[in-house]
Amino acid sequence: MKWLLIALIILLLLIILLIVTRLNIYLYYYHNNDNDHLKIECKAWFGLIKYKKDIPLIKVDDNSPTIVMKEEKSAGEQEIETKQYSAKDLLNSMQDTNEILNHVISLHKIVRKFLKKISVKRFEWHTMFGLGDAAYTGMLTGGLWAVKGSMIGLLSNYMKLKESPYMTITPQFQFAVSQTIISCIFQFRIGHAIVAAFKLIKYWKGGKAKFKTKPLSALSNDKTKSV
Repeated sequence: MKWLLIALIILLLLIILLIVTRLNIYLYYYHNNDNDHLKIECKAWFGLIKYKKDIPLIKVDDNSPTIVMKEEKSAGEQEIETKQYSAKDLLNSMQDTNEILNHVISLHKIVRKFLKKISVKRFEWHTMFGLGDAAYTGMLTGGLWAVKGSMIGLLSNYMKLKESPYMTITPQFQFAVSQTIISCIFQFRIGHAIVAAFKLIKYWKGGKAKFKTKPLSALSNDKTKSV
């Protein structure tokens, strides 16, 4: 009985520790003409627990209307796996999103409340571009500033900005070039994500969702709405 009580106390402490743990998500995206690189890293407990996803190449296939992505099979491995995504895959993902919207009551409220718990600790977005024509490059510069301003407006509206975003645009009037670097850090407590997941289950309307993509199809089960 004594050991059972000790085990229950340890389990309770571990659950509390998990709930209050802050998860840091580091996102880095680099684009330079035809060279693209995407890296996502998750860290907790000052780096004692971490997971990294490295996608070194994203490009449009020359022989088919698909996007080719090369990535490591798992964290720390050198073996590269190539995946292709077509317009059909994009449509399937959009249909899956619509299925979730139709099966979860007040999904936008659940998502918005969770996003409000996310802190943006750093957001940097640097762009250098040129069209080879000074007039068109100058016109596009204003449009890019508008896009970046709208993005910051969305972030500040849905999340908590801990620092002022740092953004630059460097137009090149003499030659054509396209280069972008996005670096940001998002942070939230794992407990907030667990609460959001429970709400998704609680407010799931009866019936089985018809997902198109395999991972979501495997998770599709009959659920009943709770009040």
